[in-house]
Amino acid sequence: MEHENESFDLRGQICPSTLLTALKKVNERKAQLKEGLILEFKVDNRDAINTIPESATRMGYRFDVEKSYGFYKIKIYK
Repeated sequence: MEHENESFDLRGQICPSTLLTALKKVNERKAQLKEGLILEFKVDNRDAINTIPESATRMGYRFDVEKSYGFYKIKIYK
C-alpha cells in the first residue's frame, strides 16, 4: 500500500521555531499518521535534525533523517 506524504518546508527557520512548527503539524495529524501518513520536514537548521526526531520518538513515532543538497529531510511516521 502506498503511503501518503505531506511535506513542509521549514528552511530558514531556527530552533525552537522549527521544532514547534513540526510538533504542531504532528499533533494536528495524529489520526492520519496512525493510518500511514508520512510527514516530511525540510530543514536547514542542524539543531532541528536532533530536536525534531527526539520529540517524535518521545511521542511514539519513528523517523528518518536524510541529508539532501543544502538541507535535511526529516520523515515522521507511525
